[in-house]
Amino acid sequence: MGTSNAKAKTAARRAHMEELRKAEQARERRMRLLTLGATAVILVGLAGGGWLLIDSAQDKEEAKAAPISGVKSWSKLTQNHVDTAVTYKMSPPVGGDHNQVWVNCDRQVYTKAVPNENAVHALEHGAVWITYNDKAAKADVETLSERVTNTSYTFMSPYEDQSSPIVLSAWEHQLKVDKASDPRVSKFLDKYVQGEQTPEPGAACTNGMTP
Repeated sequence: MGTSNAKAKTAARRAHMEELRKAEQARERRMRLLTLGATAVILVGLAGGGWLLIDSAQDKEEAKAAPISGVKSWSKLTQNHVDTAVTYKMSPPVGGDHNQVWVNCDRQVYTKAVPNENAVHALEHGAVWITYNDKAAKADVETLSERVTNTSYTFMSPYEDQSSPIVLSAWEHQLKVDKASDPRVSKFLDKYVQGEQTPEPGAACTNGMTP
């Protein structure tokens, strides 16, 4: 009788242990599945984010490559260093012979006119020159000044001898606008600040001259 009870208890204990073992195995399987699922979600998210970054970069490059309405261009402008005044074909000038010293052109806002010959040298280094005359609204001048102080390889100065209130000039390229809010202003800066047109990419915009 005692032997039978002992066997029954042993069998019951074994059955209980087997149930616990199966329950633990099931729990481990669930955890593995949850881990795999979470990993898959993360990987999909990362992949999606990666594609978004790639798409964003491609969109930016395509935007840079796209032509900007109203931009006038010249080609094969000379690049000689001279010590004399230069008569340029356009006003403001966008290239041609120039002084051997560039005007400082890294986030520089000038309240007085700068010499053409030094400004053109800055364009050769990949800078964009924003000019304005007395027809430009004061608010637009302030807006553009703030933009220049936050954008490397740009400089700004008054320039009375121009046909539009605001003009943006890069080497061999120029855009005339009436308002700082014109969406082409941002497009021009994105495309031409250290853009493909730059004859001397990477050249300094500092350690030049300040008029």
